[in-house]
Amino acid sequence: MVKTWEQLEELQPVVLRMIRNSLIKQRVAHAYLFEGLRGTGKKDIGLLLTKALFCESLIDGYKPCETCHNCRRINSGNHPDVHLVEPDGLSIKVEQIRNLQAEFSKKGVESAKKVYLIVHADKMSISASNSLLKFLEEPSTQTVAFLLTEQPQRMLPTIVSRCQILTFQPLSPNVMVKQLIENGVQPGKAPLLAQLTNNLEEALELNVDEWFAQAQKIVVKLYEVLKKGPLEAMVMLQSDWFQHFKEKEQIHRGLDLLLLIFKDLLYIQLDKEEQIVFKGESERLKQFALTTSRQRLTDTMSAILEAKRKLDANMNPQLMMEQLVLKIQEGSTFV
Repeated sequence: MVKTWEQLEELQPVVLRMIRNSLIKQRVAHAYLFEGLRGTGKKDIGLLLTKALFCESLIDGYKPCETCHNCRRINSGNHPDVHLVEPDGLSIKVEQIRNLQAEFSKKGVESAKKVYLIVHADKMSISASNSLLKFLEEPSTQTVAFLLTEQPQRMLPTIVSRCQILTFQPLSPNVMVKQLIENGVQPGKAPLLAQLTNNLEEALELNVDEWFAQAQKIVVKLYEVLKKGPLEAMVMLQSDWFQHFKEKEQIHRGLDLLLLIFKDLLYIQLDKEEQIVFKGESERLKQFALTTSRQRLTDTMSAILEAKRKLDANMNPQLMMEQLVLKIQEGSTFV
């Protein structure tokens, strides 16, 4: 779905303000690097600026009209002077960049302007990066490049230095909740999803994922068992947790959910109940919050974050979970 200027301005106000000023002053750079997390609107805003460059009826001197011939063709992906490059498999190949160079050595089909967008620019092969660098070193006055990336540190510094960098901020949970509800997610489920991912598409997939629904139940059950003895907790890990959370990514998701439970307990203690995300468990959480101290909650959250770090360092997942459970029950931090 095509997003309007106003919708994108709500998501990235700072970026849109800079783009608006560049358009009004007619100081559009020849190359931009859009860097930020997945789902923050990089591609949408790249296309928005592209439409502003080609629009036949700009509104207020900067805003694309969305109805002229050029705007409609860019929205449908059919403008002959706008080129989109995405990874072919795991990387962007040198042939793709060379084809782009060949295309841009020709005159514009309908005007002197040409725009290219490279999605996941960090996935260019070394050869592709070097070819693009030559391209950037001799820019045409009518050519604009948009390089989109989630990991700018993986790109050649010489490429980055030739671009104007615009940093896209993570979406605020409130904006994400609003988007989720607009897309049919129940209001009681939206806050939890908004805390777990910054990507609307991923959140919508989680909302209907049976594995994720079961994961939430198991994590709540683990929290309840943690208040009992070590034996019950170890049995629960073997019978439920290890059977459900098998891959590293799944274990991270489980730890994230467990962390959110303890954050909810802390919010309740701080009289910020409107911020809790396990809405369906709110009454039980209020009772649980009475049975623990604020210091123990913060220590436990630190222990969970340290467990995630150890998981990334390839610690054995089973040993990591067993140690975490014992440390939480002891009420001390992760060692």
